[in-house]
Amino acid sequence: MKGLFFAVYVLFLRNFTAEKIYSKQMALEIERKFLVVEEKLPPLEAGLRMVQAYLTDAHNSVTLRIRQAGDKAWLTVKGRNDSIARPEFEYQIPPSDVPGLMALAVTPPVIKTRKTICCDGKKWEIDFFEGANAGLVLAEIELADVAETVSIPEWVGREVSGIARYYNSCLAVSPYSEWNAADREGT
Repeated sequence: MKGLFFAVYVLFLRNFTAEKIYSKQMALEIERKFLVVEEKLPPLEAGLRMVQAYLTDAHNSVTLRIRQAGDKAWLTVKGRNDSIARPEFEYQIPPSDVPGLMALAVTPPVIKTRKTICCDGKKWEIDFFEGANAGLVLAEIELADVAETVSIPEWVGREVSGIARYYNSCLAVSPYSEWNAADREGT
């Protein structure tokens, strides 16, 4: 596993100069997440099936994810959340590397189909989970700034941003099918 972290570190150094690091121009994911009221969704186009697993434990402050979607694959490093924002570094990798990296995963895979819809000029990503997380449907919207406001469509339900059990890395180890009624209702 040390070799894997070294490889990620080398990718980081290759892509980020000291100037970028110290000027805080690093990649930042700013995202809000919501439950979806499926019966209010408009018709959607076919989505893209994604399979992902984690090379680090969900309780680590840094998450290392491997994801394959169609004929593309990525290795993603995510830092600790600060409200709805966190550092994120994503590197496209050869799809032929996926089986070897998946074999190193410390979690079962999370499988979902992602569909997109535009509302008021913003792209919403809607994830329909499968397998142990079947029945869970989440909507995500990426923002340019943590203070950015968005218009909430009628099919968007309760906000779950910052609730750890809804993170994909947590769904890998504590899937939706194992949640009790109180967890599903958010109480």
